[in-house]
Amino acid sequence: MGDKEKLKIAVAGKGGVGKTTIAGTLARLLARDGHSVIAVDADPSMNLKFVLGIKDNPKPVSELKDLIFERTNAYSGIYKLNPKVDDVIRRYGAEGPDGVTLLVMGTIEKGGSGCTCPENAFLRSLLRHILFKGNTVIMDMEAGIEHLGRGTAKGVDLLLAVVEPGMRSVETVGRIKTLGMDIGIKNVAAVMNKVTDPEMVKMIETKLNAMDIPLLAIIPHDQALINADIENKAPLDVGGDAVEHIKAIKEILIDCQTNLVPNT
Repeated sequence: MGDKEKLKIAVAGKGGVGKTTIAGTLARLLARDGHSVIAVDADPSMNLKFVLGIKDNPKPVSELKDLIFERTNAYSGIYKLNPKVDDVIRRYGAEGPDGVTLLVMGTIEKGGSGCTCPENAFLRSLLRHILFKGNTVIMDMEAGIEHLGRGTAKGVDLLLAVVEPGMRSVETVGRIKTLGMDIGIKNVAAVMNKVTDPEMVKMIETKLNAMDIPLLAIIPHDQALINADIENKAPLDVGGDAVEHIKAIKEILIDCQTNLVPNT
C-alpha cells in the first residue's frame, strides 16, 4: 500500500481493555507498510511508548507552559484560538522503531480558579494540524475522548472502540459512540479483545448491533501480551496470536477505508 493513502484513527475504550496495545501495534504495522505515522498519546496514563518500543516519553505538550502561553498570547489576557503549532512535532516528538513518531499530549490540570483555555486552545490546534497534515495518524484516546472537539473530529476517519467481554465495557463503548457523534464523527466501529468464551462474543455482538456499532474483529486472550508486559517489550517484538489478529485488523481498516463516510 502506498503512503498516499492516509488513515486517521482514534482508538478509545475503558481502562484495561487493551486499546493502547492495539493502537501502538497498528501504528507500527502501518509504518512497516510505508506509512509516515504519527502516534498520538492522548490518554492520561501515557503508556503508548511501551507498545511502540520507545524507552522514555517525550515531554508532554501540556507541560510546555511557556511555549503555550507565548504562542497563544495568553500573557495579554486575550488568547489566540489558532496558535502556531507546526514545529511542535519536530521539536517534541520522539521517533521509535519502524519510524513511528510519538507525540504525548499530557493532561490539563484544572485549578480552582485558573483558566485552562490557552492550554485547550493549543492542544486542539495541534491536533487539527496533525490530523490534516499528510501523515497517517493513530491516536490512543481515553474513553472520554476529551482532546477531540468538533473542529478536530472532521479529520478523524474512524473512531475505533475497544471492548472486552463484559457489560461495563459495552456501556463505555456506547458512551464513546455518543461522544463521537456529538462532535461529528460519522464512523464508529468496535474490536473485541481478550476473548475466551465464544458464547460471550455472541452476547456482546448482539449488544453492539443494537447500538449500530459494527464489530470489525475479535482478538483472543493471549498470554504472549502478558509476557511482553512482564518483559517490558513491545507486543509486536514478542509476537503471538493477538498480534496476528491485530495484523488482520490493519488489513480490514485498509480495505474499509474507501467505504468510510466523510466527516463534514
